[in-house]
Amino acid sequence: MALLPILRYPDPRLTKIAAPVENIDDDIRRLAADMAETMYEAPGIGLAATQVNVHKRLIVIDISETRDELLTLINPTIVVADGHQVYEEGCLSVPGIYDKVERAATVTVRYLDLDGQECSLDTDGLLAVCVQHEIDHLNGKVFVDHLSRLKQERIRSKLAKQARITA
Repeated sequence: MALLPILRYPDPRLTKIAAPVENIDDDIRRLAADMAETMYEAPGIGLAATQVNVHKRLIVIDISETRDELLTLINPTIVVADGHQVYEEGCLSVPGIYDKVERAATVTVRYLDLDGQECSLDTDGLLAVCVQHEIDHLNGKVFVDHLSRLKQERIRSKLAKQARITA
């Protein structure tokens, strides 16, 4: 397994729409394992392939305290979304930035697992937020896109300043 570099907002590659995974093979399984290792190391609770500059519809999520409940979702699609909740979100591609985003309170997602089996998962709370957040990445969106233009500009400025300081 290997740690993968995570793209940082406002990198234009984060806006690329991911293509469906056509074949679940050892390369996809290795990518999923590398993504999980990268997510845990970061540390984060979710990571989309788009964030590591692989534009395939693959996400990994683990919201457990013990970091041992890894979900790998291939070609995830939200089939039911209901209600509303506001949650403070952060993102490995937007380090150090957190803001409130309104999303569906419950979602049902269909996906393929690493064996190519079709699965369905009913989610709520943090897991529902995380699923929606990561699927947004596959669709070329980051959580910042849900914020006002003013907040987006402030975030860009803050991240540009951070980049100058660390350079």
